[in-house]
Amino acid sequence: MPAADADRYARYDERMAESRGDEPELELELGHVLMEIVRTTWQDEGRALRAVHAKSHALLEAEVEVPALPPELAQGVFATPACYRAVLRISTTPGDLLPDRVSTPRGIALRLFDVPGERLDGAHHLRSQDFLLVNAPRFNAPDGHAFLRSLRLLAKTTDRVPRTKQLVSAIARGAERTLETLGGESSALKAMGGQPPVHPLGETYFTQVPHRFGAHIARLQLVPVTPAMQALAGDAIDLADDDALRAALGDYFARHGAEWELRAQLCTSLEEMPVEDASAEWDTRRSPYRTIATVRVAPQTAWSEARSAVIDDGMGFSPWLGVQAHRPLGQIMRLRRRTYERSQAFREDRMGPFVTGCPFAAMHGSTGSRDLDGGGPSVVPPNRPEAT
Repeated sequence: MPAADADRYARYDERMAESRGDEPELELELGHVLMEIVRTTWQDEGRALRAVHAKSHALLEAEVEVPALPPELAQGVFATPACYRAVLRISTTPGDLLPDRVSTPRGIALRLFDVPGERLDGAHHLRSQDFLLVNAPRFNAPDGHAFLRSLRLLAKTTDRVPRTKQLVSAIARGAERTLETLGGESSALKAMGGQPPVHPLGETYFTQVPHRFGAHIARLQLVPVTPAMQALAGDAIDLADDDALRAALGDYFARHGAEWELRAQLCTSLEEMPVEDASAEWDTRRSPYRTIATVRVAPQTAWSEARSAVIDDGMGFSPWLGVQAHRPLGQIMRLRRRTYERSQAFREDRMGPFVTGCPFAAMHGSTGSRDLDGGGPSVVPPNRPEAT
């Protein structure tokens, strides 16, 4: 890479990983709040759910193809051309299992299997890389204090008055529609249930917070690229059914495949594209998102009880489950690290050991288990009841 091009991009520095100020106290309080959500849903559901993104709508086998890339993008797991087996989980944000009429932001968890590279602390038992993305370009809190305030409110409303939540969601969606007709939007309204009820496959997803990107720093984006998916942009879904999103995704994947481009936006200025302020949106004119991989999903069963038993109950996703070259950056991600670990430890204690390999391997002739959707022994992990 010419020196002029190399100088264009901000360089990762080990000091970016260091804790700052009162983060230990914030981390402790954040953990208490998130565990309050997990314990509440355990008591109510008899399942150890995630503190956030508890409800899945699609659980998909995928592949991620990495092409030959220019030097500044050929970093970490994208350093050389490769094709990775992957799992893709589409979900919504609350930690309790709500009817879809409570319309909240959507997320995609993407796990690549058998990736090379030095592991992050706490991820040595895996050879995978997780990326967590949501359908908004920036985080709704700039720092840990603001994040903690919003989580306290979320914890207080976990599993309370679902009918009231549906009413609040309907009001918030109306307010969000009005705001968007005026050219604006509100992450706060969306978090309260004002997420427009559009098809998840027509939306673009973002990591929101930066990651180390080898020698550089980047935010990632997942963009639908097939005509069929792009036609779903803004396509409204009737939320009358409790599981309307799951039904819509199931209908789509029964007939179609999907393809996204995974793109990276490299940081060019630490002053104008800050790492620590999670709510700052990086200017795409300074640094556009550039394609680093293609994510493909073939037509398949998008969701089943058996898949849910393995992936929802038997896997934990975290941006801290990966390689050093893609270390999550910024205060928000440093604070969330131990809380992810505590939540996952709670879930494993009650539901049994997590799956560490690709749960879809059985569908391609691997020994020890078979199809996730029936027709033979289940790949439900030990100590976890088989789905019916």
